[in-house]
Amino acid sequence: MQGPLKGRHAVVTGGGSGIGAACAAALTRAGAVVTVLGRREERLRAVAAAGAAAGWAAADVTEEAALAAALEAAVAARGPVALLVNAAGEAGSAPFLRSDPALWERMWRVNLMGTVAATRLVLPGMLQAGFGRVVNIASTAALRGYAYVAAYAAAKHAVLGLTRALALEVAGRGVTVNAVCPGFTDTPLVADSIARIVERTGRNEAEARAELTRHNPQGRLVRPEEVAAAVLFLCAPDASAINGKAIAVDGGET
Repeated sequence: MQGPLKGRHAVVTGGGSGIGAACAAALTRAGAVVTVLGRREERLRAVAAAGAAAGWAAADVTEEAALAAALEAAVAARGPVALLVNAAGEAGSAPFLRSDPALWERMWRVNLMGTVAATRLVLPGMLQAGFGRVVNIASTAALRGYAYVAAYAAAKHAVLGLTRALALEVAGRGVTVNAVCPGFTDTPLVADSIARIVERTGRNEAEARAELTRHNPQGRLVRPEEVAAAVLFLCAPDASAINGKAIAVDGGET
C-alpha cells in the first residue's frame, strides 16, 4: 500500500478494539505494516482479518516477559518497530475513599507501567535507526480532574509526565514522543462506564450517556476515528518538530 508511512512497522497496544483498532486501521491506510497487540486473541484476529493490521500478537502489557516475547516475534515477522501507539488502558472508577490499593495498583500498572514497558522495549531500535514515533494515548483526565476516577486520572497524569520527560531525552535523535488526550470516546471502555453509571445510580442508559457527553461542548462522544486522525498526524515524517506535546481531541472541553 502506498502512503506516507509505507513499509514502516507500527505496533498498536490495545489494538483489538476502540481507539487502538481505529489507530491500526488509519496507520494501515497510510501504508504502515501494523501489528496489533492485546490480551484478547479473538479481537486481534478480527482486526487483522478485516485488513486493519498485517498481524497480531497476544500479550498483556502488564506482564513484561510476555510483552517482550510478543514484540520480539512481531519484529521477526515484520521488521524493526518504527511507530508505537500505546493505546492499552483501563478506566476503573470509585469514590476516593473506596478506591482500595488494588485499584490504584491496577490503574498504575496498566495505564503507566504498560506504556513504560512497551516503550522501553522498542525505543533502542528506534534510536539505532534514527527514526521513531511514540504516541501515548492519555486522556483529558491527564489535563484535568474528574470525580470518582482519582486513580485513573493520576495514572494518566503520569503518562503525560512520562511523555514530556522522554521527549526531551530523545530530542535530536530522530524520535518524537507525544500524547493524544481524548475526551469521552465512543468505545467499549466508555460503554462499560455507562453501564456502571446505570448500575450504581439507577439512571437509564440515555441519562448515563448524557452525564458523559455534557463534558464535551459539542454535546457528543468523540469518535475513535477522530482520535486516530491525531495519532496518524503525529506519526507522519513531517511531524518531526512536534515533540513532547499533548493534543486534546475533546470537542473543546479543555
